[in-house]
Amino acid sequence: MGIDIHGLHFLKFASTRQPFGRVATIGRQGIHIPKPTLLKLIGAEDEEQSWPYCESTLMKHFGASLVHSFDNSGYEGATFIHDFNKPITYYETYDTVIDFGSLEHIYNVSQAFANVSALCAVGGQILHALPANNQCGHGFWQFSPELFYSLYSEANGYKETRVFIANTVDETHWYEVKPPANGGRAEVMSPTPLVDLVRTRKVGPLRQDVQQSDYAHMWKDGAVEDWLKDTVRQWPFLFHIAFHARQICRQLLPSIAYRGSRLSRSNRSLVRHAVKSLVAP
Repeated sequence: MGIDIHGLHFLKFASTRQPFGRVATIGRQGIHIPKPTLLKLIGAEDEEQSWPYCESTLMKHFGASLVHSFDNSGYEGATFIHDFNKPITYYETYDTVIDFGSLEHIYNVSQAFANVSALCAVGGQILHALPANNQCGHGFWQFSPELFYSLYSEANGYKETRVFIANTVDETHWYEVKPPANGGRAEVMSPTPLVDLVRTRKVGPLRQDVQQSDYAHMWKDGAVEDWLKDTVRQWPFLFHIAFHARQICRQLLPSIAYRGSRLSRSNRSLVRHAVKSLVAP
């Protein structure tokens, strides 16, 4: 867990939206950028006592008035020790809660998200940088962008939710994921590791009513579901043909089969941004 070049740019992006104020980090956030490079990027002077963690030099740069860290162990000197598999019993709240590479390592991930929200003050912001794809074995979980749109919805007490996909081999561009709508899915594929960059703002009490959007779209009107059931019952061979045709296309014509789902402008669910344009004040 820690702050790499994408994480640094995402902190810049978030700091232009609102002040960091009181900060909580999930896990003590190390800095995974060479020290001279980081100091040059943020225009700061060397402070030996702040290295290799973010609390002093880096968070001061972003206007943090206080930084507390939470971890399951004291091995890195976290401020508070708590197992995020369990409900948090620490009731102080923070203006900014940062999870850069922690929640994928926690088994009870829905409780971990609830704890993150509980630490965030109403009006505060939550920032995540978490594995999205092609990092199997890094942790327990990889996260679909839709999870964040479904969890951090206005109905659940959040606003201004934005999700970007960062390619680990491209430091210059992010792809913003459009919120799924009208029963469609935002599917993203890539041959390289991808990271979710998520910002949301908490505006109400904690709720966790989370369903995948395309199913919720069907469920709100039973007619679609009933039609699908009847069609499958009466014409099952059509669905078998469609399934196998899709598999053949994937094997023989991968460029066609994956068009519109890979990490590129051809994917209608994605909007490409130059990172510089997003982090500018």
